[in-house]
Amino acid sequence: MFILIFLLWIILNGSFSIQTVLIGLLISGALCWFARKVLGFGEGSDHLLVRYLPWAVRYVGNLLMEIIKAALNVASLVFSLTEHPDPVIVEFHSGFAEQFKNVLLANSITLTPGTYTMFQEGDFFVVHCLRREYADGLEESSFVRLLDELSAPGSQWKKPDLSSIKNRAAELGSAVKRKSGR
Repeated sequence: MFILIFLLWIILNGSFSIQTVLIGLLISGALCWFARKVLGFGEGSDHLLVRYLPWAVRYVGNLLMEIIKAALNVASLVFSLTEHPDPVIVEFHSGFAEQFKNVLLANSITLTPGTYTMFQEGDFFVVHCLRREYADGLEESSFVRLLDELSAPGSQWKKPDLSSIKNRAAELGSAVKRKSGR
């Protein structure tokens, strides 16, 4: 994880100097420490990060392409003298049992211009679409297909253990209170 964060720092910084490298090393180390101590990431988390990185890159690339296509469609609708919005509210079930996938799908829908996730609970979604065409095939969208790959047979995706994160946060909170004398 340290190496990936450091490489991301160098790429996003746009320059390569001693100062950039030193600050990048410091920030990468601090983020790794935070991830391990506060968020509960362990040594085994690094291989999951590497394993799912290609999927994440594909998902983000797909999301960006969908945002661009939808932005062009909405812009043509806005500037058109003949076309008008035909808003519709759609309800559907994603079929995903994992909350992570449902939340990621809801956020992806909301980030795409012309659609907005009004409500999401479990795998039930209520989505507002600026035009009826935007609602067609929402249940079988490219987002759903990519998220479905994570639940394919043999997938090793594991839900994070939130209880360990909550316990660690409570321990850190108690330690801070003891140090401050409260």
